[in-house]
Amino acid sequence: MGDVTVASLVIVSLLVSLVAAHALSVDYYAKTCPDVDAIVAKVVKKAAMGDSTVPAALLRMHFHDCFIRGCDGSVLLNSTKTNKAEKDGPPNISLHAFYVIDHAKEELEAACPGVVSCADILALAARDSVALSGGPSWEVPKGRKDGRISIANETNLLPPPTLNFSQLIQSFSQRGLSLKDLVALSGGHTLGFAHCSSFQNRIHKFNSSFDADPAMEPAFAASLRQTCPIHNKARNAGSIMDPTATAFDNMYYKHLVQGRGLFTSDQALLSNLESKSLVHKFAESQEAFEKAFVKSILKMSSLVGEGEVRLDCRVVR
Repeated sequence: MGDVTVASLVIVSLLVSLVAAHALSVDYYAKTCPDVDAIVAKVVKKAAMGDSTVPAALLRMHFHDCFIRGCDGSVLLNSTKTNKAEKDGPPNISLHAFYVIDHAKEELEAACPGVVSCADILALAARDSVALSGGPSWEVPKGRKDGRISIANETNLLPPPTLNFSQLIQSFSQRGLSLKDLVALSGGHTLGFAHCSSFQNRIHKFNSSFDADPAMEPAFAASLRQTCPIHNKARNAGSIMDPTATAFDNMYYKHLVQGRGLFTSDQALLSNLESKSLVHKFAESQEAFEKAFVKSILKMSSLVGEGEVRLDCRVVR
């Protein structure tokens, strides 16, 4: 049994125990830090005004945090001389905008010292990122604690963009998430940018019969091949996830049904009748997508465990 398999079993058992670790509450800071939502929202808005990539970065950061040891802020911790942390694991190298969480923490420490966890700040920032991008808003239950463990090798358990449908279902179900959650949360791809390496397998040497994935719309594949040549050396080359990459809308699904999805994992959503039906439903109704997304992200962000409240989001106490 390989190290990744062993790690997977450990994380799965951990996540199962996390679900019932302790209840979250919308009013958790009502008496101890009543302005927490407003403070985080102000910081996120200021950052997004200065850099349009911030909302996508914070939403992705929240996903990557929750999928390892639950939503415990472990993705925020810096590596040390004796430990390589999650943020330095291969899937997380491209994460950015950690400074936004730092700034929010600084403001919260000034307003209510030692009260608000970094994990809660990240959950709030993800909500604010979606809302600022024209998407829905929702009440964020709070009370998460900050984990003390962050291991780079465990990022191997994040679902990569090359997974097929059965692998996606397995990854999500291990975290208590359903097929509908998978399809709804995939809609988060409506924000942001993907590097060539994330979809190179679909546009070059796809198989012995096709150079590009035949499921991909030919003109779209051709444009991607031009942007990402087979021996691409441009570090930041890639493609926006959909034409409205800074707007939280249902364009991701509309493009997916047109053969313009980027990842293998995106295309995989059309390989199952139930998920395909949901993709079409969300493509036709932004309201249906938004309702499902909010329900699913609340479910995902309820994976919590025991821990502390860090004073600095990058360092354990």
